[in-house]
Amino acid sequence: MSDHHYTNPENQAQPVQLAWKDGLPYSTEFQDVYFSSDNGLLETEYVFLQGNDLAARWQHADLTQFTIVETGFGTGLNFLCAAKLWLEFAPKDAVLHFVSVEKYPLTLNDIAAALALWPQLTALSAPLLHQYNTLINEQTISLYDQRIQLSVHIGDATEQLARIGNIADAWFLDGFSPAKNPAMWHAGLFYQMAKHAQASTTFATFTSAGDVRRGLINAGFKVNKRTGFGKKREMLYGQFIGTQHGK
Repeated sequence: MSDHHYTNPENQAQPVQLAWKDGLPYSTEFQDVYFSSDNGLLETEYVFLQGNDLAARWQHADLTQFTIVETGFGTGLNFLCAAKLWLEFAPKDAVLHFVSVEKYPLTLNDIAAALALWPQLTALSAPLLHQYNTLINEQTISLYDQRIQLSVHIGDATEQLARIGNIADAWFLDGFSPAKNPAMWHAGLFYQMAKHAQASTTFATFTSAGDVRRGLINAGFKVNKRTGFGKKREMLYGQFIGTQHGK
């Protein structure tokens, strides 16, 4: 692990302690894995891509742009999987805006080591890694012939979401599990989700925790359950149906 951590006081980046457990990246801060031990790539496809019905939504010829907002950039695996799907299915002149918040950004060395687990994504991960330091320092980069714009806001999820103006077409609710990271999964986060939502906005998350389900419902989301990925019994997905707050 690299000794260098990003500690820009302006955006309050926190040093991350990345360890490895059974060959997978592991957070000692939250005592949790970054992705499923069953298969992180398949989990992302099942939970976030299928959970938000992205392949079907991206095949409309009149699509010009689409915005995903994610809680927890982590190793960037969700981003790369979404990018792969976008480049395969979306109209060539459409632009994907992928906006993520991350309190504990990985160092370049660590994210490169984590993404090396997915050689099938190398064509997509290499350009990301090439610009990763720029992304962390300057917040936004453009990738894949300007077809995708990636922004990562460093700091507390709720605080960072309160500062962005993006309206999400889809939410990726990731981050570490609610039991191990309760500071992220709270009413303030769900309020910000509603504030950055519209009638067609969807969400998906690996968790089925009761507090998360109730919080989303209270914020104006219709919440559904489906079978979870791997060892997880259930997951949540749904759509915004409530009143947009603060608009």
